[in-house]
Amino acid sequence: MEQSVKELAGKKVCIVVENLPVPFDRRVWQEATSLHEAGAEVTVICPKTKKYPLEYEELEGVKIYRHPLPEAKGTFDYFKEYFWALFHEFRLLLKVFRKQGVQDVIHACNPPDLIFIAAAPFFFFTRCKFLFDHHDINPELWIAKFGKKGLGYRAMILAERFTYFFAKHAIVTNESYKEIAMRRGHKREEDVTVVRSGPNLSKLKIGAAKPEVKKGFKYLVGYIGVMGQQEGVDLLLNSVDYIVNKKNRKDVRFCIMGGGPSLEELRELNEKMGLTDYVEFPGRVSDEFLADVMNTADVCVNPDLPSEMNDKSTMNKIMEYMAFGKPMVQFTLKEGMFSAQKASLYAKNTDTDDFAEKILWLLDNPDKAAEMGAFGRKRVQTELSWDFEKPKLISAYKKILGL
Repeated sequence: MEQSVKELAGKKVCIVVENLPVPFDRRVWQEATSLHEAGAEVTVICPKTKKYPLEYEELEGVKIYRHPLPEAKGTFDYFKEYFWALFHEFRLLLKVFRKQGVQDVIHACNPPDLIFIAAAPFFFFTRCKFLFDHHDINPELWIAKFGKKGLGYRAMILAERFTYFFAKHAIVTNESYKEIAMRRGHKREEDVTVVRSGPNLSKLKIGAAKPEVKKGFKYLVGYIGVMGQQEGVDLLLNSVDYIVNKKNRKDVRFCIMGGGPSLEELRELNEKMGLTDYVEFPGRVSDEFLADVMNTADVCVNPDLPSEMNDKSTMNKIMEYMAFGKPMVQFTLKEGMFSAQKASLYAKNTDTDDFAEKILWLLDNPDKAAEMGAFGRKRVQTELSWDFEKPKLISAYKKILGL
């Protein structure tokens, strides 16, 4: 610890994230606390929500400034969200620079790829460096949402290109994103560091199963993630329908956890399909609720819709399933296969009956399922946990700071 404290001692870092508040955004929070442990003075600018309403607080040595942000529900709302986010990000960056002095690094976490606009006055006119933390590939997200390229796609490409142009260094979540950073972002390989979103095993509440969580069912299938169009939860409901109504399996309960723009629509679809006795949508849940479900689940699922974005993206839920030692079912996507390897069965893309059959196979073969879950747990413990990613984060900072 003493050695790590010396590495960034005296450095000032301001992380800007628009998508989620901290500490709810686990990747950003792990980065912030790791930088603080390495000796840096760390500040985070992020949106506030009902669960995180305070405009300022300090947690675990990290200063947090939060700002209001309207929720985007339509195309025009996105412009409104981006405008107000940039206004508040610039306002709070100015406040941070005035109160705490010039920052050594502004660490911008997408989406969207617009934070460079708020940060530009600071890295243009001070010694501050701009670091880009590439969480989502937004051009591919546009295609996944709208099924076409067009003007919006070209705007996303342009914003991404500007962000990479101004970034002195980039952090990416996997090798697919690194290839994009070098090809579309024109970054040199030495200016890109892969820092995966590995789970922090010391923070996960791994423990014994709680049978009461199954609510009288023999089996429990778990899901944790965003309720959005590209997450494929509607496909999962088709698989549930196959299990319940075509295979006549009335002994399986599904707990689909998470919030997002499609949550109410999915709840309505669940009711319309007559699956409410078997499927629960609790929305965003507490860490305690999440741990109870994950510790009790027999199988976990990742029904992400096959798309160029999902094929190239590393999903946090896969890492969490593995950390809890759970076997899983997902579609045949490149980065999902790289992460899970033998911890998962892989269904034919968009084949919801095949997806359902693989869930049932795992439920009916508990010894093999346990073996797969143990493989995933060991892979996280020995290769993919945050303990292995933290040194890579510090290394990226030492590069950008010339240490």
